[in-house]
Amino acid sequence: MKTRITELLGIEKPIVQGGLAYLAYSDLCAAVSNAGGLGQITAMSLPGTEELRSEIRRVRELTDQPFGVNYAIGQHGRPFEHMVQVAVEEAVPVISMTGGNPAPLFTLLEGTSIKKLVLVAAVRQAVKAQELGADAVMVVGQEGGGHLGRDDVATQILIRKVSQSLKIPVIASGGIADGYGIMAALALGAEGVEMGTRFIATTECVHASTAYKQAIIAAGEQDTVVIKRSIGAPARALKSDWTTKILEIEEVTPTYEALKDLISGEANKKFIYEGLQEEGFGWAGQAVGLINDIPSVKQLLTRFDQEMNEVKERWCN
Repeated sequence: MKTRITELLGIEKPIVQGGLAYLAYSDLCAAVSNAGGLGQITAMSLPGTEELRSEIRRVRELTDQPFGVNYAIGQHGRPFEHMVQVAVEEAVPVISMTGGNPAPLFTLLEGTSIKKLVLVAAVRQAVKAQELGADAVMVVGQEGGGHLGRDDVATQILIRKVSQSLKIPVIASGGIADGYGIMAALALGAEGVEMGTRFIATTECVHASTAYKQAIIAAGEQDTVVIKRSIGAPARALKSDWTTKILEIEEVTPTYEALKDLISGEANKKFIYEGLQEEGFGWAGQAVGLINDIPSVKQLLTRFDQEMNEVKERWCN
């Protein structure tokens, strides 16, 4: 399938793997790229520049296909300029950015051929990203896992609205976990999709604990909750005793100081790395209701092809 996204990114399938904090490293990134999509490395989860450089170079050892580096630039004001410089020096094909104003990052990329993707959660953000020079936007709706927009608008509505408002291509994100969802997104005007939760439950997501993957498989579409809404940073996670505790504190003391230990990266890693659900939490979108197994990435994308063809045949008949 050819779309403006496959042509822009030089990929076979219009599928982008999400940034996945603490999980999106070289094994998963290369597997997605080798299967025809765009794999990504999560830069800001790494300790520093040399670790990022090492991950980029390892991806190139594992694949000769395009890949991206994701920058979560809104992580409590942590500097990102030195990490972006590594991507520039290594001439990565694609950079995506989430969680903040992309303008400073765009400045760092001036004069390069690196393609720029921006994650947005509202029409106004998408329009601004286009004005700043984004090559494409990734539009995440309320169903998505991890950090979301504040407007509670569903993916289906956002895709249609944003695709009508922009000239650059749109990538749909949130609540998409199979070929049927991909085709629905394309029908609404998107030219590609980004998936996060679905790629956690794959064999190549080697950093995710078995407990985390099994929790995703066991969860239904109602087994996620939005935390951190009270501090202006809504994010969707698997429902658990830990997230219930967070929500209870938000009702009584809705401040970052009251929540910081419970919502920290360390608490996140306790569960996603070690499987300690009583000591932490895991991000996940409502797409968990559609995830029932842990295939390889290649098996997964082959399945997507089959499902997409099934939809095509149904439409044509």
